[in-house]
Amino acid sequence: MTVDGGLDGGNSSPWFVYLILCGDGSLYTGITTDVERRLLEHQQGMPRGARYLRGRGPLQVVYQMAAANRSQASILECRIKRLHRQEKQRLIAGELQLTL
Repeated sequence: MTVDGGLDGGNSSPWFVYLILCGDGSLYTGITTDVERRLLEHQQGMPRGARYLRGRGPLQVVYQMAAANRSQASILECRIKRLHRQEKQRLIAGELQLTL
């Protein structure tokens, strides 16, 4: 899924908003330019990994959405964080769509 307007055509990297399902069943939302790298940082407990995720493994990316830039990714992240858990599950299942 991409946000209306598409990805920047310049040299900048695309941004993504993502949801991680933790081993304890909780959901974590974040933004990044590289979802695979970010998941590894979280899994390995690297200094840049989110403190919230430490000790909550296994971690699994269950949703990701491309955004045109960091600003749009941050807006989407904020919207997702305000959703109720059932709405997040609908988003993961593809039953709910986000728009800017």
